[in-house]
Amino acid sequence: MASLASPSLSFHTVPGRARLGLAAAAGVPRPRRRTVAVVRAKVREIFMPALSSTMTEGKIVSWTAAEGDRVAKGDPVVVVESDKADMDVETFHDGIVAAVLVPAGGTAPVGAPIALLAESEEEVALARARAQSLSQGQSQEQPPPHAAAATPAPPPPATKGVATPYAKKLAKQHRVDITAVVGTGPHGRVTAADVEAAAGIKPKPKVTPPPLPAAAVPPATPMASGAVLPPLPGGRVVPFTTMQAAVSRNMVESLSVPTFRVGYSMITDKLDALYEKVKSKGVTKTVLLVKAAAMALTQHPVVNASCRDGKSFSYSTNVNIGVAVALEGGLLTPVLEDADKLDIYLLAQKWRVLLKKARTKQLQPNEYNSGTFTLSNLGMFGVDRFDAILPAGQGAIMAVGASKPTVVADKDGFFSIKSEMLVNVTADHRIIYSADLAAFLQTFAKIVEDPACLTL
Repeated sequence: MASLASPSLSFHTVPGRARLGLAAAAGVPRPRRRTVAVVRAKVREIFMPALSSTMTEGKIVSWTAAEGDRVAKGDPVVVVESDKADMDVETFHDGIVAAVLVPAGGTAPVGAPIALLAESEEEVALARARAQSLSQGQSQEQPPPHAAAATPAPPPPATKGVATPYAKKLAKQHRVDITAVVGTGPHGRVTAADVEAAAGIKPKPKVTPPPLPAAAVPPATPMASGAVLPPLPGGRVVPFTTMQAAVSRNMVESLSVPTFRVGYSMITDKLDALYEKVKSKGVTKTVLLVKAAAMALTQHPVVNASCRDGKSFSYSTNVNIGVAVALEGGLLTPVLEDADKLDIYLLAQKWRVLLKKARTKQLQPNEYNSGTFTLSNLGMFGVDRFDAILPAGQGAIMAVGASKPTVVADKDGFFSIKSEMLVNVTADHRIIYSADLAAFLQTFAKIVEDPACLTL
């Protein structure tokens, strides 16, 4: 931003020439005239915002403001696709959209400029010149000819404070003025290599090991971390969408958590009968399972906890249950907040709204990243059992299979046919132990097998 604002610096002297003349006439020593620099940012950058905690880059869906449009603070100017949803991005300043740096369909990392905003018509040309220099990879902005003649060029911005810690240490060791070093890192950051170059230290040549003979070359390991496999002959490579890339990152992150799984079977005849009574009012089987899980979690808060730093428990005061939803090209988990405090009819109403938002990619961040427990239901597809991967930042996730007619024996040895459902819970073993999960599943099964409490 320093290089951006520098062409719009204006200098004004403090009025006082008449007062100084009177003082000199009276024989009073004339004080030294001071000059005050007034910084006025005339061209501002619109940055790619971070719309979620896992977002590293965003895709421009569309620009709601075109080049040349005048916008006011708070007006939406662009629609950005994050890893979870499409969201309107507002401007924080009044001005004119002078130049669009990233067109619709393009992507940019979080924090990168995507457009330039001019304060007035006079600065539009300056902003467009800045945009042209950015597109050419220039790091400094050339001032307009009339500005160069009117005001002296401002000094280069100091780089002190935007250097890596190791670069500062090297600068101290080699007595290099780090404020005079030009950084080549991201956003002009001074790196260790920059300091060594300023100190006249030649970089050490990289030693390349001699190639191994063909017989000694080890076979490729497809499972190696970071390994990139060649494309299949005749295949077609399709890059991840933003949502798919986010799912990929989250799944890889989940591999670092030590998890275990516990399964449990339960009879659902009474739950199925309740569902038949309430489905006309919009209550789905998933909503009933969410309510049952929320009631069980209030009795077993450790299953609703999480481990975020590897050193402690993080207990939540709310029971917020995320429900996995398959979408075209991705997966989302809209969150039913305070599921233990709402009745099944309010939960069903909230779930319909969340589901519609999820399918139109209009979820707000708090509607998908506030979950404390997740439920994934594949019963409607006839799946009888499966394992779910633990979401990052949560303690447990429940995988629910279908209710199917099964021959079961009672305690007296009599056989009968009843609907049986299998659930499988994946949990973080750092904070949740087998006995904890077994006790939670027992409570959950009691609620499912006698669901009268779900309607209270």
